Amino acid sequence: MFLDNPYSFYVVAAVAVLITGISKSGFSGGMGALTVPLMALFIAPFKAAAIMLPILCCMDILSIFAYRKSFHRKNLIILVVGALSGIGIGALTFRYVNADNVRILLGMVTLLFGLSFFVGNKERDVAKKVSTPMGVGCGVVAGFTSFIAHAGGPPVKFFLLRQNLDKTLFVGTNVAFFLIVNQVKIIPYAWMGQFSSENLLLSLIFVPIVPFGIWLGLRLHNVISPELFYKISYFMMIVAGAKLLYDGMI
Repeated sequence: MFLDNPYSFYVVAAVAVLITGISKSGFSGGMGALTVPLMALFIAPFKAAAIMLPILCCMDILSIFAYRKSFHRKNLIILVVGALSGIGIGALTFRYVNADNVRILLGMVTLLFGLSFFVGNKERDVAKKVSTPMGVGCGVVAGFTSFIAHAGGPPVKFFLLRQNLDKTLFVGTNVAFFLIVNQVKIIPYAWMGQFSSENLLLSLIFVPIVPFGIWLGLRLHNVISPELFYKISYFMMIVAGAKLLYDGMI
């Protein structure tokens, strides 16, 4: 029964959901990559991903109202085309990977993406042209990692940050992308039986946090520096990734 989970799970998961909501609406998301690893410290990774998907869909719906006129159409199309393939790859390989392998894979992805923030910032000052092949490739990776662990944010940011888009346009493109991706993911998740009554009940427990997180993120969008927020959040990703690697290898 879902109440058998330790109290620490609910505390950690609630904080992670709040951070994800703030990040999604205020700073272009990406912290979905943090939520699943933190939950996976207590429960199976796929279970954590299934619990988070309805929550993320609620966040997407609330966020899109603020950015419905602020997204880069060409970038969105390029990324979504790749993401659909990535989601398909994730769905087809899902049953061939055990929980420990997922922890190792998720730990590696989370750790590398966390470290990338502190290593690769110097390219941001020079705007790059839109590269369709790179965009599709980033979309494939984003779709796959998003399907496994809702960790699609870093590949999308890698592609978009190179273009030095306006901050609001940048966030809006992220919001629109994940609105589409998360809705598409519902189909294979349901097909794989991930929406059990237990998982849906756990999702419902955390849904009330969503509006507050989205509202707070929108308020902070024009107030706080994204750099400070991401330094803290990506550091947490590094810690969570290292812990998952350890758990998967022992």
